[in-house]
Amino acid sequence: MAGRGPVPMPVTGPLASHETALRTELAAMGYASKSVADAVLMMARLSRWMESQQVEASELSPDVLEEFLRARRAATRVEGVARRGLGSVLRVLRGRHVVPGAGEGQGSSVETLLAAYRDYLVGERSLAAESVRCYLVQGRKFLDELDEPLEESLGRLDAAMVTAFVMRQARLSTSVWSAKTLVTATRSLLRFLHVQGMIGAPLVGAVPAVAGWRLSGLPRGLDAVQVEGVLAGPDTSTAAGLRDHAVLTVLARLGLRGAEAAALGLADVDWHAGEIIVRGKGSCVERIPLPIEVGQVLAAYLTGGRPVCDCPALFVTARAPYHALSGTSVRAIMGRACRRAGLPRLGAHRLRHTVATDLLRAGAPLTEVGQLLRHRSQLSTTVYAKVDHAALRSLARAWPLAAPSGSAS
Repeated sequence: MAGRGPVPMPVTGPLASHETALRTELAAMGYASKSVADAVLMMARLSRWMESQQVEASELSPDVLEEFLRARRAATRVEGVARRGLGSVLRVLRGRHVVPGAGEGQGSSVETLLAAYRDYLVGERSLAAESVRCYLVQGRKFLDELDEPLEESLGRLDAAMVTAFVMRQARLSTSVWSAKTLVTATRSLLRFLHVQGMIGAPLVGAVPAVAGWRLSGLPRGLDAVQVEGVLAGPDTSTAAGLRDHAVLTVLARLGLRGAEAAALGLADVDWHAGEIIVRGKGSCVERIPLPIEVGQVLAAYLTGGRPVCDCPALFVTARAPYHALSGTSVRAIMGRACRRAGLPRLGAHRLRHTVATDLLRAGAPLTEVGQLLRHRSQLSTTVYAKVDHAALRSLARAWPLAAPSGSAS
């Protein structure tokens, strides 16, 4: 029957004593009753399978869980049904130290090394979360190409192998920016490996530089029709649509970076002063005016779309457990809006470029554009001079007229 929930199944076997904890913790995190029921049903099936296979909770490694999922897929023939609720069950059980963590018990030296590298990036380098994510993605590519045992492969690592890896990956890059990210992350990983004594030489010099000249490109903005199409993309009759519309409005009207929009907190919106606090690059914190349009959109999201939760972030996930959006989530929101507007997938930075180019066309000087975009260096703003056609026209020299016919050459 349509709309019927999962058939209740008592939890028996090794996990029976944890059913109450699962229900309590999921309810406290804001899960809907149907989602809680799905998770309890999955725990019951997992526990019965463990009992039949004589598997203890401490033995639930990723490989063992994959065996369970294969059995579920064979029974359901549907991937989504086989996994429904399992993530919630594992999150609670791992939090209670009932089953091994995601990186435990799998014998993966790559995972262990990446965990140590993550601690280094956060603890010693104090990198932002988005930078840590990018470095780990690139670091995994490098380590996955090495043979096991990893320690021996790192001991044999030389400059030629590093250069060959970067050259292979750079050919797959879609832009100069992504290639430069690859180079920077690889150099960071090599420094870490050298500091840890896992490679004998730094090998940083073996990473080739990427040919890319500063200010060589043109900032590509969108026209007014395209911007309105992007803003109209989300379905504002839903909670998630209200959130996505608010995120896109902040990007399109304030010129924020995607990571800056994701980092906004509830306390960063000063409704009385009509300002919003933005945390930019280099731990820079600035107050910028809150336009009426942006304030109205944020108010609509806060009163009609944002779930009631303890998360201090302004923009949070649409489903429990609620947490702040990431820069990746903001890019996904922009991608969905572009698809609905009939545009190719564009990055959130295109809206930032649009704000700057629109200001220039309206007669604002470069200094004001730099202040709005919160550039630390005026050099970063000068690239927009290329799209200020009115100012450039005054610098162009007149084209020489053709010489009269019959005149001396």
